[in-house]
Amino acid sequence: MGLIQAAIGAIGGTLADQWTDFYTVPAGLAPTAALFAAVPQGQNAGRGSNTKGSDGVITNGSRIIVPEGYGLVLMQDGAITAFSNQAGAYVWDSAEQNSQSIFVGNDPISALVTTSWERFKFGGMPGTQQRAYFVTLKELPNNRFGTQSEIYWDDAYMNAQVGAITRGTYTMKILDPILFIKSFVPATYLEPGRVFDFTDIDNDAAAQLFNEVVGSLAPAFSMYTNDPMKQNRITRIQQDSIGFAKSLSAAVEENYQWRSGRGLEIVATAIISIEYDETTRELLRNVQRADALSGQRGNSNLQASVASGFESAGENAGPGGLIGMGMAAGSTGIGALQQPAQTAPQVAGPQDPPAKEPGEDPMAKLTQMKQMLDAGLITQEDYDAAKAKVLGL
Repeated sequence: MGLIQAAIGAIGGTLADQWTDFYTVPAGLAPTAALFAAVPQGQNAGRGSNTKGSDGVITNGSRIIVPEGYGLVLMQDGAITAFSNQAGAYVWDSAEQNSQSIFVGNDPISALVTTSWERFKFGGMPGTQQRAYFVTLKELPNNRFGTQSEIYWDDAYMNAQVGAITRGTYTMKILDPILFIKSFVPATYLEPGRVFDFTDIDNDAAAQLFNEVVGSLAPAFSMYTNDPMKQNRITRIQQDSIGFAKSLSAAVEENYQWRSGRGLEIVATAIISIEYDETTRELLRNVQRADALSGQRGNSNLQASVASGFESAGENAGPGGLIGMGMAAGSTGIGALQQPAQTAPQVAGPQDPPAKEPGEDPMAKLTQMKQMLDAGLITQEDYDAAKAKVLGL
């Protein structure tokens, strides 16, 4: 008892083309529509079995066309009596023993629906009057999320708690239509002419999903950035729509059981913006500086920074400023790029003359300037000017 496959394949099959009237998907549906009643197409004109059909109610012998990307659900008195996720043309016949209620295939949806069918299947002989609904099995786009204030999570890479205001969109799929209808869809949407749309601002069930996604963002960010196998940085999250979607889907499943309790799953995300708080922005700047000063690139940046400092000192203070910078850099080990190691100064005895300060030794100054010239940190003109000053020329 149930649905009989009258034509397998696309809607344009020969048998489907010959039908004067049939039920199918309504015209002009929004791409975000998830569940809606089947609507009749054409006029019967006395040629079909369904001569006394009521609005939103199908009778024995009714013809139904299922387009690609949709699942067909038949219900009687609020109980699901048949389901098909195979595109094609069908005839509803409650007496035919060869008809089927569930068309089982190898795809994930068939396996999930079979499990739900065993949990919720209708007991007894179905009546002659049934209602038909279509469930969208495609990705449902433009489901939005956003936070009005900062959310916070622990970030392993930055080794600190970080916070941000974020907004974006996600797509999701109905993996188990039977579980979705039985466990989540309000009864008001199981009426002719009603459309269950996740983006409808008047849909309280959809609003609940929005709140649950927002409540799962912080755990999802934490999952994404703290996975030791991936070593993800928060700055990659806007380019990794699939990776973050998996984290967000895992978070809503853990907190609200979307997949196991409602037959829903988040497929992809698009983060439109992330506005970090001031503390997080400073942490990111520090991490970027640390990255810039690491490895060979960091050594180049360091030398460029030292050279820039010497150039600035030369412009502001002349050769004397250059000498001072060279001595300061040498004392910290930054400017002495090729300076050989020097022995510690000997303690002068009573018979020795008073030792001169290292900065007063002309040879030390010229040696320092020559090393800077060889390293390319100063020009020949700078060196000549400093040499003339030291020697009093």
